[in-house]
Amino acid sequence: MTTATTEALRLTDRINRIEPSATMAVVAEADKLRAQGIDVVDFGAGEPHFATPQHIKDAAIAAIQGNFTKYTAVPGTPELRDAIVHRHAVDFDSDYRREEAIASTGGKNALFNAIQVLVDHGDEVILPVPYWVSFKDIVRYAGGRNVLLETDESRGFRVTAEMVASLITARTKVIILNSPSNPSGAVMSAEDLTAVVRLAHERGIWVLSDECYVYLNYTGKNFSVGSLREYKERIVVLGSLSKTYAMTGWRLGYALGPTAVVSAMSKLQSQSTSNPTSIVQKAAVTALKGPQECVEQMRREYIQLRDHVVKGLRSIPGVTCTLPEGAFYAYPNISTFLGRGSVKSASDVAGKLLREAHVATVPGEGFGTGDHIRVSYATSKAELDRGLERMRKFFAAL
Repeated sequence: MTTATTEALRLTDRINRIEPSATMAVVAEADKLRAQGIDVVDFGAGEPHFATPQHIKDAAIAAIQGNFTKYTAVPGTPELRDAIVHRHAVDFDSDYRREEAIASTGGKNALFNAIQVLVDHGDEVILPVPYWVSFKDIVRYAGGRNVLLETDESRGFRVTAEMVASLITARTKVIILNSPSNPSGAVMSAEDLTAVVRLAHERGIWVLSDECYVYLNYTGKNFSVGSLREYKERIVVLGSLSKTYAMTGWRLGYALGPTAVVSAMSKLQSQSTSNPTSIVQKAAVTALKGPQECVEQMRREYIQLRDHVVKGLRSIPGVTCTLPEGAFYAYPNISTFLGRGSVKSASDVAGKLLREAHVATVPGEGFGTGDHIRVSYATSKAELDRGLERMRKFFAAL
């Protein structure tokens, strides 16, 4: 290879700071096995097994037939931004205006944009462990430094203001919260969330609250930090229609925050993805302003599936599992099996489980812990039973 070719292949420092998504890697590996005709039980995918509700699909079809297929304003149509604000106000008693809302191509896009406009080189971001795979790498891409907040599994991965305060330095710029949590399913209490937000406000620190699973809270009344009106000048709420309305492939997320932050996110979005798909915006308005019974129906079924999978996981000798209080993931501890033969890590367990038992899970290293695998229970009970039986035989043979 010539020197010129080597120079041509040199990539930027910022892209070399990040890793591929662990969840996407599992999906790709499972797809390879399926292409070979292998029957894979997929506990890896983080998406609802429900179909998008019919009235939402009808709205998209009507948008196509009505030729609503042109560019829109970068942050979304006024109709959609108003619908986002309206839904949040009705459900969480918040007080946002259109100018404080932006629609994006998925919740991850909203998160990426928010971090890019708030986190600069050398800024510190407090990130509770376990964390969603993309938080850490998006912060690193922005040049920020992740300060990991270790949590206690025996206490349900609880995050308190005292724990956060112990990590704050002069360089702390952002605290990332994710409740209900992906991957653990942990739910922060309204009291803990309020205390963290109050602390951040007092110290002049931003709170990014990823509330992608906010409607999949099994502890009681849903809570959003966006309802804390007196602290909203330091809060950015990140949301998505993907999990709430079974619209993962539609790619529609949003953010609510101070006008200056939302305007900066819109400026960045104007130079990257531009507006979310026009047709999807029409469907999103219908989702947000239409009947909400489908949301509760899905939530009730997830509770039944959660109880079923946790019971099944706990029945496997050597596996322990805390009860997730939200989202649709179980996060079993498989540390008992580490060190047996060639199995040294959760990645080894997940890899062998996929290759030998044909069950797809996500290893805990991608979420900041080395003793767990993530199991998505967003599937049918019959599929859960098939996978659990394969897992039972696999672990018995380790």
